[in-house]
Amino acid sequence: MSMSAAVEQVVLEAQRQLVQGEWDPARADLVLVRETALALAAAVGPADVQAKSARIDRLAGLREALAVLAVTVARTHGRLAWFLAQCSSELAPVLHWRALEAPEGGSFGAVLPDEEEFADAEEAIRSLTAMLARTGPGRTA
Repeated sequence: MSMSAAVEQVVLEAQRQLVQGEWDPARADLVLVRETALALAAAVGPADVQAKSARIDRLAGLREALAVLAVTVARTHGRLAWFLAQCSSELAPVLHWRALEAPEGGSFGAVLPDEEEFADAEEAIRSLTAMLARTGPGRTA
């Protein structure tokens, strides 16, 4: 399963929980959600811009997005932490990517992703960002 499809499944589950009232984020969590959405949007820009960026810049943005998620998970607990941790887990392959050629055996197992893999990971971040941006007081994802 692609990263974007896996993250979309997690997003759909979160939306279901929000709509059905199973998950009612606290105001502090909603502030954190907004901050996270803004940081993710800054890390992984629009598709048309990213597609023209250098591989190393695209990988840096994806890694920054994972760092944003990790920091957010560290700052919260409960369903928000579980939700974002699962999204992070689905994006874990990014941690095994490299943007540069490596001498034989010198890459610690890191691999060069292809264009489709980059686009898929970026789309997963955009999907998560959109869901977080829609979530707020009196609103459902």
